[in-house]
Amino acid sequence: MEKIIKSFFGNREIREDPDFVQGFAEYLTDNFSQEERIDIYGQFKSSDTKFHSLMRRIVIKAIFKKTGTDVIVHSGFSFAYPETIELGNGVFIGQNSSIFGRIEGSCKIGNRVWIGPYSFLDARDLVIEDFVGWGPGAKVLGSEHGAYPVDIPVIQTDLQIKPVRIGRGCDIGMNAVILPGITIGEGAIVGAGAVVTRDVEPYTVVSGVPAKFMKKR
Repeated sequence: MEKIIKSFFGNREIREDPDFVQGFAEYLTDNFSQEERIDIYGQFKSSDTKFHSLMRRIVIKAIFKKTGTDVIVHSGFSFAYPETIELGNGVFIGQNSSIFGRIEGSCKIGNRVWIGPYSFLDARDLVIEDFVGWGPGAKVLGSEHGAYPVDIPVIQTDLQIKPVRIGRGCDIGMNAVILPGITIGEGAIVGAGAVVTRDVEPYTVVSGVPAKFMKKR
């Protein structure tokens, strides 16, 4: 029988971090190199005990370009080029997810964004606005090989970096794939397993491979 319950994450109160969280993060920043801080993060990466979760929150504040308050990071979270990554307030990152920033890149994740387990964000030029739900296993790519000239392997051709924009209040379904250069409009829904190859209009539902218009919300 169908059951309806009130959303928890989207309505939960965002709490200010205790003073010692910011203080400890500043201590790490002042006394350890970025490489050393990343190594410290690795010591707390693999467990979801209350202490390890707290330490991940603290150390990430000392590693990322910007980290808001009340950020929850579960075990197995991996990242690259953290100095290019910004997290808003109340962000949730599920188990074994990855955010791969790139040198001279930019990744901005807004407030109250929920990133499900096993997600992969190729964050070369990525903006995810507030209140986005990112389903488990969903992926975004930020670049593709130009594939020319044809007389060399594709992997040797130049990379084309293309911005990806996910609008406020979107819902990205489980195992969906967002390709480079795509904009998902505000309030849109991308169905589970969809492969998005073109922009999605605001308050539109798309699904399928490739993703196609289903209806307006």
